[in-house]
Amino acid sequence: MEFRPYYLARAWQKLGCETTIVAASFSHLRMRSPQVEVPLVEEQVDGVPYIWLKTPQYEGNGLGRVLNMLAFIRGLYRQQSFLAEKCSPDVVITTSTYPLANVPAYRLAKMSRAKCVYEVRDLWPLTLTELEGISRWHPFILLMQWAENFSYRKADCVSCTLPKAASHMIDHGMKPSKFAYIPNGIAVDEWQSADKSLPEEHAQCLSALKAEGKFLLCYAGSHGISNALDYFVEAANLLRQRAVAFVFVGQGPEKARLEHRARKEKLNNTIFLPPIPRDSIPALLGLTDACFLGWRRKPIYRFGLSPNKLLDYMMAAKPIIHSIEAGNDLVLDSQCGFSVPAENPEEIAKAVDRLANISPAERETMGQRGRRYVEHHHDYSVLARCYLEIVQ
Repeated sequence: MEFRPYYLARAWQKLGCETTIVAASFSHLRMRSPQVEVPLVEEQVDGVPYIWLKTPQYEGNGLGRVLNMLAFIRGLYRQQSFLAEKCSPDVVITTSTYPLANVPAYRLAKMSRAKCVYEVRDLWPLTLTELEGISRWHPFILLMQWAENFSYRKADCVSCTLPKAASHMIDHGMKPSKFAYIPNGIAVDEWQSADKSLPEEHAQCLSALKAEGKFLLCYAGSHGISNALDYFVEAANLLRQRAVAFVFVGQGPEKARLEHRARKEKLNNTIFLPPIPRDSIPALLGLTDACFLGWRRKPIYRFGLSPNKLLDYMMAAKPIIHSIEAGNDLVLDSQCGFSVPAENPEEIAKAVDRLANISPAERETMGQRGRRYVEHHHDYSVLARCYLEIVQ
């Protein structure tokens, strides 16, 4: 599922706030979606009230996803009166995943005499034009741009996970005083109490690699274009004679192609494993020696990044190799690993070699710096309080 709203809602409930999450019934981000056969279904998820609006399934980022978004927006319009009466909100938070949904969300806020917060996790439609290469004059892009500008003008506050994005928003109509940086977070209490074991396939594979004396470098997350995993594979090729195993865990549109490439190049040091439940992530990372996260070299990242998987790595107290060129760098800030230029397999390989050659005690010290940084700056209980201070 999409965890940020869920974890914030739980934290707000502990602070005495009533919360309701309104979401589409289908999203590619979920491993399992709810079964919704009618326009609206109410459900409790671990005590958090959800209202699911029926939307069609889709694959990829094509027309099907657009139709899914439009169905959600239509559902918001149709259910406005119900939502206003059911929830009686004091604050309506709408996210940048669906820029056009900000219009009915704003109307819902006004109907309820509530404050409206626009939460930006990615800059739409700029991400599509700069990262995917879609023309800024495409009709869908123009429509999304109108929605983004509308949101900056109308919202009472603009919350953003990207620390350097204020200049872009000001250029599109936001008053500077509206901007608030609230990064992505992690549920520290869940990590401290997580006890779910790994699936047998993963446990056996990693244990066998450890028994062979391999240094285990793990990437855990989506296998997409933006994750820059081709350069990770190239680094594996450069280190094929070293006792290092490059472990890929997850799924995504690029996974099959990456596996095919590794087989074609006979990279016996690359291992591809299926995705695992979120509560098994601590067990997975606990068996690794270090973690990798990479990004494409794209202008969009000048506004900064707040990746969830990086927080998982840091919470696991593992040293990190971060291949990045962006407006911020949590690995550099916390000194919990090595940062190297984006799209540079040679520098990735050098960093792997460097990590593999330092002592386990040094790697442990490096990883613990990352964990302390996350506990202090990114615990959802901390972020929830920051959010409340802003809206109040």
